[in-house]
Amino acid sequence: MNRATSATGWVRNPDGTLGWTWNPLTGCLNHVSGLCKGGGFPCYAYKLANGRLKQRYLANNLLAPRINFSAYDDPFYPRFWEERLQELIPPLAKVNYERYGYQCRKFEPYRKASRKPKGVFVCDMGDLFGVGVPEMWTSRVLLGIAANPQDRFYLLTKQPQNLPREFPDNCWVGVTATGYWKYVDACNYLSRIEAKVKFLSIEPLLSWDKDPAYFFESSGVSWLILGACTGFLPEMVSLCDRYPFGDLAVMRYGNKFTAQPKIEWVREIVEAADKAGVKVFQKDNLRPLLIPEDCSKPNYLTEDVFWASEKAQLRQELPNGK
Repeated sequence: MNRATSATGWVRNPDGTLGWTWNPLTGCLNHVSGLCKGGGFPCYAYKLANGRLKQRYLANNLLAPRINFSAYDDPFYPRFWEERLQELIPPLAKVNYERYGYQCRKFEPYRKASRKPKGVFVCDMGDLFGVGVPEMWTSRVLLGIAANPQDRFYLLTKQPQNLPREFPDNCWVGVTATGYWKYVDACNYLSRIEAKVKFLSIEPLLSWDKDPAYFFESSGVSWLILGACTGFLPEMVSLCDRYPFGDLAVMRYGNKFTAQPKIEWVREIVEAADKAGVKVFQKDNLRPLLIPEDCSKPNYLTEDVFWASEKAQLRQELPNGK
C-alpha cells in the first residue's frame, strides 16, 4: 500500500489528508480497446508497467485467462497479487470465501477498527472490473474491503457493465468518462447499482456537446471529478490534433503539459452538478485553464471564473459519506 500522489489528489482519508493506493490486481486491457485517454496514448500505469516495474510484473505468473499467447510477455496483462490481500486481511483470519459471491446480498465485516481510518484507491494500476478479470479475484478484493469497515475504498472503472449490483457500505464506486456519450453510459450503469457513494470521473475531458443535468439527477451520483489530460508535449499536441480545431488547447502544467478542454464545457458541467446537488472536485491539472497565473489581471479564457474563490482555489469538494 502506497501514498496517493498529486495525480490522484482526490483520494482522501476520512480526516481529509491524502490517502493511499492499493493494488491487489494490476494491468488491464482497456488500452487494447482504445479506452485509455480516448485511445490517444497509454496511461501512466501502462508506462510504469512497461518501464521500471516491468521485471517485477513479469515475475508474477498469476495471470487472468489468456486471450493470446503473448500474455506472459505483457507486463500490463491483468495479474493478481494474492500476498497484497494480507495488507488488509490478517494472515490468521479464517474466512469462508464460499460465503461471498461476486454479487452477494450482504457483506459481513469480521474485523473491528484497530487503527486510524484510511481512504484507499483500489487498483490505480489496473481495472478491478476490467475485461477478462476473473470474478473470484474481484470477490476476494471485495471481501477484504468488507472486512475493513473503518476504511473508505475508492473503486473506479472504465467497464461499468461489469459492476456488481451491490457493494459494501465503505465503497465509493465511480466510472471514468471522457466525453458526453461515455458519461451517459456511465450514468445509466451507475443508476443500476447500490453503493453508499457513486461518482463520475470525467478525466480527461476530451469532448462535450449537451446539457448533462438530467443524467446527474437520475443516476444517484453525488460526486464529480473533473480533470484535463496530462503528459509530455508531443503527446498533448498529437491528442489535440485528433479533435476538431479549438476543442482542446495545449497548456503548460509544471514540468509537463496538458490538453485543456473548452472552458464552456467545464462551466456547463459544473452548473449542472450544482443544480443536481453534486459535489465537484476539480483536479489540479485544470489550474492552467481555470485560474490565471496573475490573478490581478483578467484571463481571456476565464473572465467569469465563478468556481474559483478570490484566493484562486480550485473547488475540491467531497460528498458527505464515511
